[in-house]
Formats: sequence, structure tokens, C-alpha cells
Amino acid sequence: MKRLTALTAVILSVLTSTLATAAPARPAIDFHAELQPIDGFGFSMAFQRADLLHGARGLSPAKQREVLDLLLSKDKGAGLSILRLGIGSSTDRVYDHMPTILPADPGGPDATPKYVWDGWDGGQVWLAKEAKAYGVERFFADAWSAPAFMKTNNSENDGGELRPEWRQAYANYLVQYAKFYQREGIGITDLGFTNEPDWTATYASMRFTPQQAVDFLKVLGPTVRASGLKTGLVCCDAAGWDRQVAYTEAIEADPAADRAVRTVTGHRYSGPTTVPQPTDKHVWMSEWSPDGSTWNESWDDGSGYDGLTVAADIQNTLTVGNANAYVYWTGASLGATRGLIQLANPGDAYRVSKRYWALAAFSRFIRPGAVRVPVTNTDPALKITAFRNADGRRVVEILNTATTERSAAFSLRGGHDRHPEGYVTDETRSITPADIASTHGTTLTAKLAPRALTTIVLD
Repeated sequence: MKRLTALTAVILSVLTSTLATAAPARPAIDFHAELQPIDGFGFSMAFQRADLLHGARGLSPAKQREVLDLLLSKDKGAGLSILRLGIGSSTDRVYDHMPTILPADPGGPDATPKYVWDGWDGGQVWLAKEAKAYGVERFFADAWSAPAFMKTNNSENDGGELRPEWRQAYANYLVQYAKFYQREGIGITDLGFTNEPDWTATYASMRFTPQQAVDFLKVLGPTVRASGLKTGLVCCDAAGWDRQVAYTEAIEADPAADRAVRTVTGHRYSGPTTVPQPTDKHVWMSEWSPDGSTWNESWDDGSGYDGLTVAADIQNTLTVGNANAYVYWTGASLGATRGLIQLANPGDAYRVSKRYWALAAFSRFIRPGAVRVPVTNTDPALKITAFRNADGRRVVEILNTATTERSAAFSLRGGHDRHPEGYVTDETRSITPADIASTHGTTLTAKLAPRALTTIVLD
């Protein structure tokens, strides 16, 4: 009898294992659980692009408003919630110019600086005020270079390093920039001292090794704390997400630098995000746009700079990189831009790319303060992320990379909704409402168009 009982147990174990293999659990979304919080989605208009939006090449006030709505309106547009500002560079190339607040050497690192302020800052002050009126609360100011006289190559271009004796003066310069914006009614919430310290550009750029970044943070951190400004420091905006890891590790290993930094920032030009940053701090993907030699408005043309490429990158950065924010490089620019919007040069017109709609499908619905929640998914063709907003709205983003329509059913944990809203973005649709989702109890079912991004909103 004991032998039969043991044999029965073995058979049951084998059957259970076989059934589990043959019939995997239904994909599920757990809205009760929490992964990383979301700080927002953003863009930059540095290097005089804000001035272009203001009409420097002929864009009328009416068209300006339309573009502002596209970028910043939570109802009509993308509702982007982070504005990245460029801190002064005096290089005089047409679109690489940002006004500097310290145009001349005051006579050495200990001399009293003679700051200047025009209240315009290449159009960025105007744009920041507009963004604030739309409800933007995160203003991220980042420096591409220190003033030329503070650097080893005596130029704001072509890399070079910050001279050690100028560290305090450079820290004071950055704080003063934030104070000028405070005077204009804009609080710089996030402040960076370097952009791509691991890469030398022919335009404004400056090199820092991880150790040099740590050494400067030990000066900048106390300077910001003593200033009374309510701003957090970010570091280090390395050109590659993988290369940012060395900077993150150096900061984490030094108590003073670790205390100084609130947010870790990295770009991803050297390749896709493959690892999370080794930190418990908030992490932003703070700049990226795909390469390409022509203006492209396609959703899925295999070029690598179409809308589907950007949608896939957002999904990957939020899931693999566990990023808390995603900041696209340029909101609007001229010519063969990889920006979201192309402005006429000259003229009173603009064009919108599918890259814009890819980003907007996330940023309009996933608001600052949301949290990403766990998803179990058994279909490798579907890239899925899910979020719970602070107001209770729940959002599911599904990128169907297959060339055929897919049907998917998910078990929902954490509430259900009888009337989910569905939106589709593909070659012919741009966050277009579609009757593609339904719920029955705690099961969500959706029809997913091929090579499309489907957004489902549950109230």
C-alpha cells in the first residue's frame, strides 16, 4: 500500500509538471505591486532651438502655439513633463550656440566674476515659462562645457578638461545660472555639470574621468547646499549607457559624491540599454535620438530612426534599464533632424514625425508619480509594460513586433474596468481611439494590430 501511495505521488508529480509545461499560466499584470517610480518623459531645445520655435526662422505665434501644444499639452499633445536646458556655451556655430553668463576671464579663479544675464538665454527662458504654464515642474539644466578659460585646452569645443584650480569657480558659475532662472520664476530642479564626459565633440564638450567627476562633485555638492537652492544634482550623462556604469560606480563608492548626487543620468548612443545602473538612486535616460541622414516621418520602414524604433527603445529602457525617466534629445529643429518635429527653414510651417507619436503614446498617459508594475508575458513578439498612475488610472503599453495580428488575454490583479480605452499607433494611426480591448471580471482581452503600439487605459 505504501508502494502504491508513493507511485501515485510520482505519477501526480509528473502529470503536474507536464501540464504546467503544456499550459503555461496566463499572462498577468499585477497592479498591486510596484517596480520603479516614473519621474516623467522629456525633451530639450538647447543650442538656440527654443529661439527657432519662438519664430527666429518665421514660425508665427499661431504655429508656435500648435507646436507647444504638441510637446506640452496633456490633452492635445504629448504632455512632456521634463524640460532639459543647455547651460551656456559661447561657440558661434549657427545652431551650436548657447549664450554664456560669464563671457570673460575675471582675472583668475579667485577673482570676482562678472556675470551677465539677458533674460532670454537663447529662447530657453521663454520656453521654460511656457512649459511651466502647461504644468511642467521638472527643469533639468545641464552644461556641455565650462567657460574656455577654465579648461586645459582654452576652448569650449574639442573636449579638454576642467583645471583643478577652477573647480570652485565653475561650481559658483553653475549655481549662478540656476539663480538667474530663479529670478525669472523658474526653479531648476535638476542640475548637471557635464554632458558626455566620455566623448570629445568638435562643438562644446569637456572630458571628465569617473574620478575627476567625483572630485568635482565634492566641490559642487556643498556649493549647491550652501546656496539655498532647491535643486538636486545629476551625474554624469555619459554618451553610452554602458559607459555610465563606471561613473555610477565611482559615485557610489565615495560617500561625499554619493551624498551630492540625487539622480544618475546616462545617454544611450553607444548601444541599447542592456543593464540597470548599479545604484538605488533614481536613474534617467537623459538623452537619445536615433541616427539618420534624412528627415523621416515613417512608423516602420526599417531605417532605425522610425517611430517603432523609438517605441521599442522606450520599452527597453524602462524595463531592462529600470529608468525612472526618458528624455528625448530634441523636441523640434530644422532640416534632416532626428527631432520629434521639423520646423520650416524659413517659413511658417512644421511637420510631425512618427517618433513624436511613439513618445507621446507613453508620456500622455503615464504621468509623473506613476509606478511601473510587474507583467508576466509568454509571447516573445509582444513587448509589454504596465503602470499605475498616482490618480489610480492604470496604463498598459503593448508593442506587437510581429507582422500578424495578435490576440492577448491578461489576468489583472488590482482592480478591473468594464470599459477600457484603447489607442493604436502605427503607420496610419497616431494614438487613435480603437475598440480593441474589453474586460470580463479580472481578465483583460485585446486585439493587437501588427507592428503597432497599443495603449490601453483602465480607470
